[in-house]
Amino acid sequence: MMYFARWKTAAIIFVCLLGTLVSLPNLLPRSAFPDWVPVRQIALGLDLRGGSYLLLEVDTSVLLRERLEGLVEGTRRGMTQANPRISYTGLSAQPDQRRMSLRITEPGQRDAALRVVRELANPVNVGGGAQQPDIEVSINAEGLLTATVTEAGLRAKATNAVEQSIEIVRRRIDETGVVEATIVRQGLNRILVQLPGVEDPDRIKNLLGRTARMTFHLLDEAVNTQAPTPPPGIMFLNGERAGERYAVRRRVEVDGANLTDARASQDSRTGEWVVNFTFDSVGTRRFSEITRANVGRPFAIVLDEKVITAPNIREPITGGRGQISGNFTVRTANDLAVLLRAGALPAPLTVVEERTVGPELGADAIRAGIISLAVGVAFVFLYMGFAYGLFGWFANVALAINIILLIAFLSLLEATLTLPGIAGIVLTLGTALDANILINERIREEVKNGRSPINALEIGYTKASGTILDSNLTNLIAMACLYGFGSGPVKGFAVTVAIGTIVQMWTATVVTRLLVVWWYRWRRPKELPVLEKPGLGFFQRLARPLFRLCPDVTKIPFMRGAVAGLIISGVLSTASLVGAFYPGLEKGIDFKGGIVMEVRTQGPANINALRAATATLGVGDVGLQQFGDESTLLIRVPAPPQEGQTQQVVSTVRGALEAAAPGIRIMRVEAVGNRISDELFRGGLMALGLSLIAMLIYIWVRFEWQFGVAAISTLLLDTTKTIGFMVLFQIEFNLTTIAAILTVIGFSANDKVVVFDRMRENLRKFKTMPLQELVDLSINETLNRSLGTSVTLLLSALPLALFGGDTLAGFAWVMVFGIFISASSSVFIAAPIVLFSGRNSLRRGELEPVAPKGQTAIR
Repeated sequence: MMYFARWKTAAIIFVCLLGTLVSLPNLLPRSAFPDWVPVRQIALGLDLRGGSYLLLEVDTSVLLRERLEGLVEGTRRGMTQANPRISYTGLSAQPDQRRMSLRITEPGQRDAALRVVRELANPVNVGGGAQQPDIEVSINAEGLLTATVTEAGLRAKATNAVEQSIEIVRRRIDETGVVEATIVRQGLNRILVQLPGVEDPDRIKNLLGRTARMTFHLLDEAVNTQAPTPPPGIMFLNGERAGERYAVRRRVEVDGANLTDARASQDSRTGEWVVNFTFDSVGTRRFSEITRANVGRPFAIVLDEKVITAPNIREPITGGRGQISGNFTVRTANDLAVLLRAGALPAPLTVVEERTVGPELGADAIRAGIISLAVGVAFVFLYMGFAYGLFGWFANVALAINIILLIAFLSLLEATLTLPGIAGIVLTLGTALDANILINERIREEVKNGRSPINALEIGYTKASGTILDSNLTNLIAMACLYGFGSGPVKGFAVTVAIGTIVQMWTATVVTRLLVVWWYRWRRPKELPVLEKPGLGFFQRLARPLFRLCPDVTKIPFMRGAVAGLIISGVLSTASLVGAFYPGLEKGIDFKGGIVMEVRTQGPANINALRAATATLGVGDVGLQQFGDESTLLIRVPAPPQEGQTQQVVSTVRGALEAAAPGIRIMRVEAVGNRISDELFRGGLMALGLSLIAMLIYIWVRFEWQFGVAAISTLLLDTTKTIGFMVLFQIEFNLTTIAAILTVIGFSANDKVVVFDRMRENLRKFKTMPLQELVDLSINETLNRSLGTSVTLLLSALPLALFGGDTLAGFAWVMVFGIFISASSSVFIAAPIVLFSGRNSLRRGELEPVAPKGQTAIR
């Protein structure tokens, strides 16, 4: 273990140098490198550089309705054109049943009717190259013919619609000039759009929210537009002006899909803004045929089920060019031209989640993250150097390499660094030294047991490796669950911590060992600098530990307080569970839905004026509170009953604020619909539940069942008390604090594995020692390790709480509390559970606990 072949040494150095080279380009902007250089860099998230995050949902119900309406029109034409004409009644669509139905009145025409409807089917792929119709057609004995859209047909239509929508959304955004936009599919029918640098996404949302389906229809002037319902084949559509209503034939004469270009310009005669369009060859021919056959008749241009204009056809239009006029401004005309050039969406898109951050707030977040990172690095480095001397400084070198390799991996993935991601890097500082502490404490212990320097190093690294693997795998389990059920930046946090955990296992067990081997070969010391030694010079003292958190040998009878610890823990957890329901957790916008806006006024905010401006909007109870300084306010608006109204409410509140306080700046907007918040809440709870189950299984497999039961019971109690802390201090329960709780769970399991591993070792070593004494011995032997890992994590989490800003404050304080609660629960909850559950199995025949002389045994 303490020998490195030359190739292995070269490989380790190569990995470190390669990681440095890969991470260096992050110090310069991408523009500093030639285009042909394959540079990979970490991108800043929207919460750091400003921009908008939009989650769009494709309305698949519209696809079903359009398919059924197409079946109805196709059936009507087919039945009419059949020879002889097929008689039927009751032709209608039932979207709730996914079908169209009609009744054939002549029994002899049923087979012909079946053929007509079956010809309207479209083939869909069902896998393996097989195809099937997208509708199932049947007829019963009474002549009721039904055509039902199949699940495969609806799924294929939804998939095609989402893929088509992604391409159209990309074209529309590209037309606006936004660079580096991210547009990806998310789930079955959602599209994620990230727009860096866009402070006010209203125009983008308006462009994306319009279907922009333009069609050309003939009008039926004989129909009474005031009738309550239109006749078959006709639809009533409103015009641009109030009160305008048109009887438009359902048949699409020319489709806007045949447009090749659309440009905004000013009419040379009137000076008004218009949109000129051009058809392709198919559209030109069809447009020419329709206008030639219908001279003198009105011809409606319909955009998103609204008649823009309905001029009379004065003469045949054969050039394939036309003009749309209306009450356009330069912006609306250009926006319509963008929509027409990009193409029509196959179905409407709804913004179900929005998160917008201004660049000024992003700069504040970067500054807070850098300060937190710098302070955390300083605290952790100094602690390791002063607490473990030379080997602590070696651990610091490995920690620096760990950070470099973490950045290199994120660069290779071209990951997006968010504020929670910075928090993940800061926390990696604390957890990365956990393995080094385990190794150093084990080496120190072997030295005190009289081992030679080389044997102490060999045994220290060998025996600590298993514990390091077990303790870090529990953390990886928590991060895997968080990544699987988290969302957005929280996934980035999970990836950052997971990569940091894997890298730190390598740097702690390989890089530090290489440094120690080099030092040992160079110095050939007769003793290792792991023990305190008075009377040395300054630099000699720096090579040795300057302090210990507690003495090396302690004989604290922890199990004397086992019953009291369990009772107190049970009471606190019960009170926390009660508090979680009454008064209840303060759910954040992620989990309860709604709208949160952070605004900044030019001077001290006039809360009364702003409250009066928003009170009469009819959007529910609008809450305003100061947030930070006197000019910054946090505004909360409840989620509207329908998700499609969320963006309208955002625009309404924004307009009222700008009118009441001219010059007000919108720093941040978060809007989450009720359905999305429910999904996020279920995902967060599933992440918590699955992580607990996965850790139980892992610890159960690696240790005896008593350890598994003790671990999972303790983790549940730690989780409930953490939730109680959040209730007590009204910390928001959101995705970020879910990440904090899962990190606490991972660390808590890590700490318990260290104690359990020593218990298991002592069970093999002291076969006759009473279990109570053995548990106390194991806790005392690992006390410095447990406290050391808690301190390093605390030193990295505390700067987040103090300097990380309001966004991460809740996350950081939950972490700080969790560190304290996890360290104490290993001693006063997990260990007693192992003691009481293992009396008859871990120590068979030991019916009563054995207490030292003069002490009362626990029964």
